Amino acid sequence: MVRAEWAIFEEDYWAINNVLDDLLTSSKAGNVVLIDRTGQLITQCGPDVEFDLTSFASLCAADFEANYQLARLIGEKDFSTLFHQGTRDSMYLAKISRGVVLVILFRKDTTLGLVRLRVRRAVEELDGIIEKLYGKLEYRNEEYDTFDDDFTEGVEAEIDSLFAE
Repeated sequence: MVRAEWAIFEEDYWAINNVLDDLLTSSKAGNVVLIDRTGQLITQCGPDVEFDLTSFASLCAADFEANYQLARLIGEKDFSTLFHQGTRDSMYLAKISRGVVLVILFRKDTTLGLVRLRVRRAVEELDGIIEKLYGKLEYRNEEYDTFDDDFTEGVEAEIDSLFAE
């Protein structure tokens, strides 16, 4: 089992959110969301959404992972961006370093071209911030099988005593 935790320092939080706020304004998007590859919400800029943001983040991460597998099937290393267009709302997803994904939600009154142009600059800025953040970030993937020998022996003895005749 893998456990993912983010601990973001205040200066990094503001650096990230400043980039997202600028992207939100310059692209005329409705909402900007930053998630990690596990679907964990890192931060969000824009008005409150009318759906469960936690579920949305998980589904976006799954979408990105599914498309990664599709890319590999056709001989690509991966797809760095995804675009989903609806009749009223659209979303654009862009890969950032270290498995972080940027999600931009926008309506039909803005253009894909404008979003792509503004996202390109934001991704460059966020790449730098995320790389620096990883130097000081407490992000761990831990497997839960790291018990010491004394603990293991104690548990085995207790189990044996429970099932002894």
